[in-house]
Amino acid sequence: MAKYVLGIVTLVVLLVGGFLLIPRTAEAPPTPPPTSPTPTTSARIQTIAEGLEIPWDIAFLPGGDLLVSERPGRVIRVGKDGAKTPISYESDVRHRGEGGLLGLTLHPGFKRNGFVYLYTSTPAGTQTVNRVERYRLDGNALIERKNIIEGIPGATYHDGGRMEFGPDGFLYITTGDATRPKIAQDKDSLGGKILRVRDDGSPAPGNPFGTAIFSYGHRNPQGLAWDRAGNLWETEHGPTGEQGLCCRDELNLIEAGGNYGWPTITGSEKREGMNAPALISGTADTWAPASLVYLNGSLFFGGLKGEALYEAVLDGERVGQFKTHLKGEYGRIRTVRLGPDGLLYITTSNRDGRGSPSAGDDKIIRIDPKQL
Repeated sequence: MAKYVLGIVTLVVLLVGGFLLIPRTAEAPPTPPPTSPTPTTSARIQTIAEGLEIPWDIAFLPGGDLLVSERPGRVIRVGKDGAKTPISYESDVRHRGEGGLLGLTLHPGFKRNGFVYLYTSTPAGTQTVNRVERYRLDGNALIERKNIIEGIPGATYHDGGRMEFGPDGFLYITTGDATRPKIAQDKDSLGGKILRVRDDGSPAPGNPFGTAIFSYGHRNPQGLAWDRAGNLWETEHGPTGEQGLCCRDELNLIEAGGNYGWPTITGSEKREGMNAPALISGTADTWAPASLVYLNGSLFFGGLKGEALYEAVLDGERVGQFKTHLKGEYGRIRTVRLGPDGLLYITTSNRDGRGSPSAGDDKIIRIDPKQL
């Protein structure tokens, strides 16, 4: 009996000991938290609309759609899926050369009043004249047109056309010299100026000359942006043959009442009572800058002839570093806008008669600035 009991005990000990000695499958380590994929071109740069014709400006609607102006005279709503819907409106846009339907911006109180502003080139007999029109967006129609500024000199070239509401709530508008350089120095003309007006087009209070003019002596300015300190910056096309000169595109720090010299001085030249640029493209290089936005200490603008996205890193009121992005990758880049998502939106302009269109042109492309 004792042997029997001892045998049972021995068997139990062996079984237990064997169990303890059998190697167990190791537990899988905890799944690590997902990591972001290595950025790729497709991740950092996305085409969100294509098949456009010279998209000149972009505005971001509250629901996430884009409102886009095309220079031949169309306004397009671009949905989140890239679908394009025409927006009807009544205007007599004349698309000739650089003129046509140019700038587009929303009123700061758009959610309340639905106001949309368009900068248009219109016929005046055999000539062209530019004006600013205000509409109200109603579904897919712009209605209740009001011409708030008329008589801006126009021409086949040098029509300006950028509009931005500033941090002071007033509307700023760039106008070109309409290929008549002398009018840029004429304070009785609206050509070759930056204008500052109320939302109804009347001169803003505090303007330096008691008129709509904020600064003068500009050739063809097409970009406006304010930095973190509230300073106004502007991009401007330099000469393309006038006075035998080329290139000399400008990035200017704008002050109220400032005279920016055209056509008396160009590029980095200086003269008493005239403001020289903060940066120029040089005497042999051309950006053809057509826009401007501020983001995280830098000014970004598109280059048409330069076929690049340019970045001027600011150091206070001077440019500390200058960078070139996407050189030659998308052709002519016109407009750069900062979206409510913190991303950059650019438009190509390869169908404007000066570029080489690729499949899908023209496009709106979204860029993650952190990945540049």
